[in-house]
Amino acid sequence: MWQRIDSPETSPSFTKKRTVIGLMSGTSLDGVDVAVVQLRGSGNQLEITVQAFESSPYPSSLRERILKNSEPESSSVSELSTLNTELAHVYAAAVKNACLRHGIELKDVDLVGSHGQTVYHDPRPTIGPASTLQIGDSAVLSHLLGIPVVGDFRNADIALGGQGAPLVPYFDWAMFTSPDENRVLLNLGGIANITILPAGCRQEDVLAFDTGPANVVIDALMTHFNGATFDAGGNFAKKGRVDAALLSQLLAHPYFDLPAPKSTGRELFNSTYVAELAAEGKKRGLSDSDIVATATELTVQSIVKAVVGAAPDRLIVSGGGVHNDVIMSGLSEGLPRTKVDSLAQHGINPDAKEAICFAVLAYEAMNGVSTGMPSVTGASGRAFLGKICFPGK
Repeated sequence: MWQRIDSPETSPSFTKKRTVIGLMSGTSLDGVDVAVVQLRGSGNQLEITVQAFESSPYPSSLRERILKNSEPESSSVSELSTLNTELAHVYAAAVKNACLRHGIELKDVDLVGSHGQTVYHDPRPTIGPASTLQIGDSAVLSHLLGIPVVGDFRNADIALGGQGAPLVPYFDWAMFTSPDENRVLLNLGGIANITILPAGCRQEDVLAFDTGPANVVIDALMTHFNGATFDAGGNFAKKGRVDAALLSQLLAHPYFDLPAPKSTGRELFNSTYVAELAAEGKKRGLSDSDIVATATELTVQSIVKAVVGAAPDRLIVSGGGVHNDVIMSGLSEGLPRTKVDSLAQHGINPDAKEAICFAVLAYEAMNGVSTGMPSVTGASGRAFLGKICFPGK
């Protein structure tokens, strides 16, 4: 039985192994990742065994509708409402498919943690209160699966004045802090985010923030130029050359000079940004591959700028961008004193990390553990992350 607790170190809740499913659908809008994880313990005593991982792509029509409704100029209240419920059905189907493929009985799953699909994130608005919106209703999902679901992880932190992001650093701290090595964890999703873990790092000393775009601009340019959804292996960028003047102009974007804590998404790096970038590239006489190469180097240089001051011994990389050879080689060249690893070298599928993270955050929420990290988000206190939804009986 789940119970609210005050002392995770002594509670019997943490001696029992739980089976938890984590769901992640990110800024890249490529689909929903499903990780089935067995968990026991808490914090840096957490024990994790990944039983299964599946990724279910969004149909192109659904992806286009989500993208349309992620832009303030083209979004619709009625369509957002429909998508909020529709995505819960998509998530439920993805969970059932993953369980079926891996021989896991749904009745043996204790809990689901769902990030939801971010359609808007504005923690520092010029007018009005800070806000964030993830769709894929957790209550609907809970009833479709007959399992408790924890979702809506960002709003509590924003209510305390935080950025509401990134959310992965709790997992990074629990699983990857080293007693004798300075580490930075880098996730290359649509947006790139880093977690800085000095040797022997305490939870309250963790620093993390979004560095800027990882794949979101590259993917959008690939769609714009040739209808592809991403640059496989960075092969298209390899055909081009980086335009130094355009790169310098891109790196002058104010976001890159903002101090941490900070977070970003499609509210900055959206279709308008991509259209202006493509137009500027064409104005300069650049080829399509030159423009993608320059956007890829923007990802590399903005990350290097953010990471270099932490002087890490090791950079551990996850997310879809880990498969882009141009990004990975660029990071190694830009950080010559740092060992650059894929998360796979540490025993975890780099594509599965964020889904695993939301299994962990949901598990900790159900045991009453507040996983908010004020040192990361700038919140005034440690937020209790996640809203808990139970199915009807």
